[in-house]
Amino acid sequence: MDLDSDRSPQLTGVVIISLPPPDNPSLGKTITAFTLSESAPYQTHQEQLYNHDLHQLPTQSPQNPQLQVSFPRFSLFHGVPRKLLLFLGISIFALALYTHVYPTLVEEFRKSNEDDDDRPQSFILPLYPKLGRPGKNDAELKLGRFVDFDQGDVVGASFGNGIRTQKVNKLASSAAKVDSSTIFPVRGNVDPDGLYYTYILVGNPPRRYFLDMDTGSDLTWIQCDAPCSSCAKGPNPLYKPTRGNILPSKDSLCSVIQRNQKTGHCETCRQCDYEIQYADSSSSLGVLAKDELHLKLKNGSLTNVNIVFGCGYDQQGLLLNSLAKTDGILGLSRAKVSLSSQLASKGIIKNVVGHCLSIDAGGGGYMFLGEDFVPHWGMSWIPMLNTPSVDFYHSEIVRINYGNKQLNLGSGSSRAEQVVFDSGSSYTYFSKEPYSDLVASLEELSAVGLVRDFSDPLLPICWQAKMPFRSVADVKQFFKTITLQFGSSWWLVSTRLQIPPEGYLSISSKGNVCLGILDGSKVHDGSSTILGDISMRGHLVVYDNENHKIGWTNSGCAKPQRFDSLPFFK
Repeated sequence: MDLDSDRSPQLTGVVIISLPPPDNPSLGKTITAFTLSESAPYQTHQEQLYNHDLHQLPTQSPQNPQLQVSFPRFSLFHGVPRKLLLFLGISIFALALYTHVYPTLVEEFRKSNEDDDDRPQSFILPLYPKLGRPGKNDAELKLGRFVDFDQGDVVGASFGNGIRTQKVNKLASSAAKVDSSTIFPVRGNVDPDGLYYTYILVGNPPRRYFLDMDTGSDLTWIQCDAPCSSCAKGPNPLYKPTRGNILPSKDSLCSVIQRNQKTGHCETCRQCDYEIQYADSSSSLGVLAKDELHLKLKNGSLTNVNIVFGCGYDQQGLLLNSLAKTDGILGLSRAKVSLSSQLASKGIIKNVVGHCLSIDAGGGGYMFLGEDFVPHWGMSWIPMLNTPSVDFYHSEIVRINYGNKQLNLGSGSSRAEQVVFDSGSSYTYFSKEPYSDLVASLEELSAVGLVRDFSDPLLPICWQAKMPFRSVADVKQFFKTITLQFGSSWWLVSTRLQIPPEGYLSISSKGNVCLGILDGSKVHDGSSTILGDISMRGHLVVYDNENHKIGWTNSGCAKPQRFDSLPFFK
């Protein structure tokens, strides 16, 4: 073609050749052909070629003479072809910019399939619902802590008028029959059940135990027949340890459990005793055991690993209500004795915990251990406070807003306040100042016909209307979004967790709407916000102990997904 000719030829075709990546020439070249024309018939053909999946086009050698084309002067930049090139140019620029800004992320995606077999495994545990009892409020507040021992006896801890019993040296030798399963479900709801739980398989042969999923507890424990002094009749037979299952006092994890002992660690004791007190005045007393945990890998295979857990033979308080449908607690905190930390110390997973609680009426959701199901985009992250004496998942908030109104945090609202993420708590708790400010702000509801009903037993603050409510959707237009602000008081550079009305309201059996945020002035240290299940529903929440950060993103919590490619490649 003579480019110097006065006559301007018409361009009838374009071939785009994409070279392979330098580090993987085996992928070959990608060749895309377009026909460009002003006429309607050819325009339709162009659209068909453009919409064709690029990955389905044949890969050919550049030496093919049929693919050679000569380009005229820039008559291409007229009409639709100009828009096409502009779109392609913007796409290439955006991809290059994304690759430059997030090089490690792109490299991680590129290698995800190459070294998949060498990466730590992840475990998915679906959440199951507990069958609630009508008229019975099983709301829980965990945040457990180990308590002191004194000269071999349990210190008398007063819960109301009750005094704890003494430590008992109990062992059993019987073994249970098999009740195996290869699935790990997790479900539940806030009301009326008050918890989310999963199950694990323990022992050889394995037996199934339903456990309350609790990021505010260190130790996993199961009700235990050693024999049992005070156990609820749960859904499964009590765990029966043999003498060989009992953890000796010289084990390193025993020192972690008994670090609060006034008399120090007991090297001559035959067993390692524990006692945990929870924030709702419940408690568990028992002895540590070691047995096989059977876990299902993400690829469907099974693995067995020895873990340390509590054999609880004396439970007290509100905990006994929930134990009517569960067998114990699944401890998922940052502590060395938690399940996730034990698995990570053995190199089985990375120390990452995630859960997703559905906001649907049926409840449910899932949880996972390991990093494979953490989204690589769309997550909001905040730093995790690293307090040596506290193993809760907590961070700092600088502001709480109800709608556009800033709630008072105390001290002139100039200080930061700690917030604890606790899946063992049914409801959310505000410290004294923001709670009082929130309640005062809600007095405006009287203007829309909502009247306080002091006789409703579900929660301390409930409102009734002329007609009973069937769901939060019937009344949420009268309430505003609550926003927790992290990091900076500057709105644009801060990280925010938005809690819609569905995240802090419940409907009682009387058809009233009730406030699921409670006064936390006498809970924990009295100055922290405790984010419970009701406010974490509808979010995937991740606790990354490897990088010391907490993250979340909105989710329907139907099932976990693993992301192996960038979103615009899916």
